[in-house]
Amino acid sequence: MRILLADDATLLREALSALLERLGHVIVATASDAPELERSYFALAERPDLVITDVRMPPGGADDGLAAALRIREHAPTQPVLVLSQYVAERYARELLLLPEAAVGYLLKERVNRISDFDRALAVVRDGGTVIDPEVTRQLLRAEVAGPLDALTAREREVLALMADGASNSDIASTLFLSDAAVRKHVGNIFSGLGLSPAAENRRVRAILVFLEARREG
Repeated sequence: MRILLADDATLLREALSALLERLGHVIVATASDAPELERSYFALAERPDLVITDVRMPPGGADDGLAAALRIREHAPTQPVLVLSQYVAERYARELLLLPEAAVGYLLKERVNRISDFDRALAVVRDGGTVIDPEVTRQLLRAEVAGPLDALTAREREVLALMADGASNSDIASTLFLSDAAVRKHVGNIFSGLGLSPAAENRRVRAILVFLEARREG
């Protein structure tokens, strides 16, 4: 299996690379931060069989690794992705695990105790299946609280946040490196997700007000 591996902890990245190679896999590239993960992926002449990434990575030190993996899936919807992390990133984990093409996994590092089970999980994700750590499932179920923005994807919330900052569609396209058509689609999805029909007046303003109120309450 050809694997792209991303983790900002050098020792862990090297140890995991050695383990994967011992299992017969090939590390085609490694990355130590989220931008490098994306650059490495798109620089490869041939798509890897699997992308393995940590969640918490530079430059933001938050959910940057997982967000980068989701951006990769935007461009390559069938790319298998396995998240191997120390904690559950609720903001993006649900979006990852609900991707329509599957081929995703989310495992907690401390619970990967048996190498044979880990290697089997890699194969399941590569072959289009889904692997979820039971603790990830429990935490996501505990966090299942309905909110006005829950119907939006992480990318749509990014677009809405920029709208709330006064950005035009062109500004949003430039900031997020999207086409104008993609931004228009996201904006339309935001209106639909918030229940703002085409007949509603000032949908953009109403969407921004919903966002600001949700942020205030959060």
